[in-house]
Amino acid sequence: MQKIKNLQNQLQQSIMTSPKKLRDLIREIRAAKTQAEERAVVNKETADIRNNFRDEDSTYRCRNVAKLLYIYMLGYDAHYGQLECMKLIASPRFTDKRIGYLGAMLLLDERTDVHILVTNCLKSDLNHNTQYIAALALCTLGNIASPEMGRDLNHNTQYIAALALCTLGNIASPEMGRDLAGEIERVIKSSNAYLKKKAILCAVKIVRKVPELMEMFIPCTRSLLNEKNHGVLLSAVALITEMCRLSPDTLNHFRKSVPLLVRILKNLIMAGYSPEHDVSGISDPFLQTRILKLLRLLGCHDDEASEVMNDILAQVATNTESSKNVGNAILYETCSTIMDINSESGLRVLAVNILGRFLLNNDKNIRYVALSTLLKVINVDHNAVQRHRSTIVDCLRDVDSTIKKRAMELSFALINENNVRGMMKELLEFIVVCDDDFKADAASNIVAAAEKYAPNKRWHVDTVLKVLTCAGQHLRDDVIYNMCQLVASTSELHQYSVQRLFLALKEDPTQQALSQVACWCVGEYGDILVHGTSEEADPIQISEDEVLDVLEKTLVSSLSSVISKEYALNALVKLSTRFSQTVDRVKAIVHPYASSTDIELQQRAAEFSHLFGTFSELRNGLLERMPLIESKSTLVNGEGEATLSEMEQQADLLGGGGTSPVKSSPLDGLSPPTSTQQSSSVLDLLGDLSSTPAMPATSSLGPSSSGGDILDLLGGTSSTSAPAMNSNPALNNPMDLLSSLGLGTAPTTTPTPNIMSAQPPSMMSYDFTGQGLLGDGTNGEASSIPSMESYNKNGLVINFDFSRQPGSTDLTVTMTAVYNGSTEITDFVFQAAVPKSFRLDLQPPSGNKIAAFGMGNVTQKMLIKNPNKQQLKLRLRLQYKLEGKTVSEIDDVKNIPEATWN
Repeated sequence: MQKIKNLQNQLQQSIMTSPKKLRDLIREIRAAKTQAEERAVVNKETADIRNNFRDEDSTYRCRNVAKLLYIYMLGYDAHYGQLECMKLIASPRFTDKRIGYLGAMLLLDERTDVHILVTNCLKSDLNHNTQYIAALALCTLGNIASPEMGRDLNHNTQYIAALALCTLGNIASPEMGRDLAGEIERVIKSSNAYLKKKAILCAVKIVRKVPELMEMFIPCTRSLLNEKNHGVLLSAVALITEMCRLSPDTLNHFRKSVPLLVRILKNLIMAGYSPEHDVSGISDPFLQTRILKLLRLLGCHDDEASEVMNDILAQVATNTESSKNVGNAILYETCSTIMDINSESGLRVLAVNILGRFLLNNDKNIRYVALSTLLKVINVDHNAVQRHRSTIVDCLRDVDSTIKKRAMELSFALINENNVRGMMKELLEFIVVCDDDFKADAASNIVAAAEKYAPNKRWHVDTVLKVLTCAGQHLRDDVIYNMCQLVASTSELHQYSVQRLFLALKEDPTQQALSQVACWCVGEYGDILVHGTSEEADPIQISEDEVLDVLEKTLVSSLSSVISKEYALNALVKLSTRFSQTVDRVKAIVHPYASSTDIELQQRAAEFSHLFGTFSELRNGLLERMPLIESKSTLVNGEGEATLSEMEQQADLLGGGGTSPVKSSPLDGLSPPTSTQQSSSVLDLLGDLSSTPAMPATSSLGPSSSGGDILDLLGGTSSTSAPAMNSNPALNNPMDLLSSLGLGTAPTTTPTPNIMSAQPPSMMSYDFTGQGLLGDGTNGEASSIPSMESYNKNGLVINFDFSRQPGSTDLTVTMTAVYNGSTEITDFVFQAAVPKSFRLDLQPPSGNKIAAFGMGNVTQKMLIKNPNKQQLKLRLRLQYKLEGKTVSEIDDVKNIPEATWN
């Protein structure tokens, strides 16, 4: 009886002290509302688990290890459970072995010493009579196997050999791949379909790591396409696809197999019901999609192969059921293949129509895929995509932000001369209701599209004004510049444009972009606003005091940014030369800002105050109306914003000609310093251009994540770079700045550069002397040299425009880069090199971002000195980011016109 009571007490004690179940732990952790609460629960539970491990509690070891693995998957430390996993593996019970092997797969790898202890257990369990225990050992072995496992490729048991193949494919180094490639090839040629499939998959991974080994697998791979086993066939197609991607020669070799692949695909779609391969009524959709991807590679840029595929692609597109996701996956791959190969026009229309049906699907993922695919194929068949314009525009109203973004990009790509009015109406409605994240991109694209396709100037002005009033808080500087340039270049609409802008500013002064454009235009054309004759049916009379009231309100408003106040201050000073009755009021408004806490406003007000006093005779000449500026492409930096300092540098760099030292600029202190990335030998770029290194091109472009300085391209050579641009102390002393205008002790110079800061910042960097933005400082008429296309690849087109003065050996080359693809290019870096007998100076680019669909460009000037009048040889290096991937190209420029050196 006493023994019975002791047993009962022990049982009760064990029940009271039994550890928490895994389900309860999961529930408790999920109930934690903060990270601290979760850590407290985990720390308490891990302490209990450690105590149980120390007590050698074999009864609940399995439960404790299971909980520990869950804690490990949450990101907490669990290394102390490795030995407990070994004990569970050694247990004769299947439930213990299952948790033990799972723990070994998670907590062990080939680098840990503990995995040696499990070797004997693995050998024992691999020979176990129970297949499930043997399977556990195989799975674990695949996760922790060491390179020595490669010898098991010759094992008599197919599962062990297959496991060795899987392990080899996942952990093999390039050296191991070379050593065991022969063994893999031998297994591929074996008659065992199971081993053959595993060996082919292993070969795929080996080829990725060691591409030169693909020649070993090519002979045996083509025969695999005759296999009846779908697993082997699927693996073989995957291997061929990988090899074709890696080698153009292999791609040409397997183009002979296109008829065989077409026959396999036809058998799949015409085959009856097969329970072994049927998925939702479709026969082996995995094999079908793999074959379609391979056909896409083989048919790209090959008319003969594309011709063979046309019929089968049409059958797949028309016979595949689209009611289920499996069918949609096959149709998507079919459409992608049709658009990538040289297919017939009718087939492309069929593919676009299928994608159009996808847009009506309730599944958001399918709609997103359809929009992304249409965006890629719009350059292939623009008219076919246009038929689905209304459906695409409807996607702008979707609640899903990713779908709205893709629909917006596709809508801009659809705009042309015929539909610009209707599309702009929809996009302007979209910009009013869209999230703030979309407004900046939408506004910039609307302005660019309006500039390219505007039916008339008045419509263009109204459209951009609508953008300013709807998204004025989110616009980039390029939109502000474009609107100012548009108004300035449209003299017949000065009265209309300025009046509309003034009334919009009066109604809503909180829109910063609108305030800046309106202030600039009112400052330039205030006399027309007040005294001009309007063509409107009901002309509006505006007085001088009313104009000053609005500008003063902008100046004193707490909602106005500093830049907007600068625009308003400049506009007021300019109006002092355009208005006759309010000069004293303008002076009274400007004077208090000479003591402003903002240094820029203070500097401007101090300068302007001098123009109302001692030097008032200079005021009319300095503040006269801006000359018409030649239209230039938008200048953007890495963030897509035009910057004053960068453009000021560009004007200064070439202000004195190609050989003069670079002039200092009052904005030099704002420009980023240049940096040199890692160097590379000049011979890598020049190759056979010359046996001696070239003179490097110099650039003032700031540091770039994708390219860096031109010295990176020609590293290691002696070079002559442009002098550094030193900061001008005039920025810190208003009187020093005024002295440059002839108002102090310094010699009198042309007053244009500083006082023209009354204009929009984007316009200050232009050369108003008639030489343009990148004038070369030379006089006389340039010789006529035909332009040429120097590069055209993957949608990126680079054109060269040449200019040379008669009798001069100096050549000016203007590079213009345009991208016709569907995704913009970022971090664009253009570099060039010439032989040693030449001198090349590479000027700063207009930006490093190229808009998609040819809606923008990047320009850059090269000044080439050729004293010996030798034939010009030029090598280019391009580096940019496209869809997140860095692309680097080196190319020689051929067929350079003889007039460039003769």
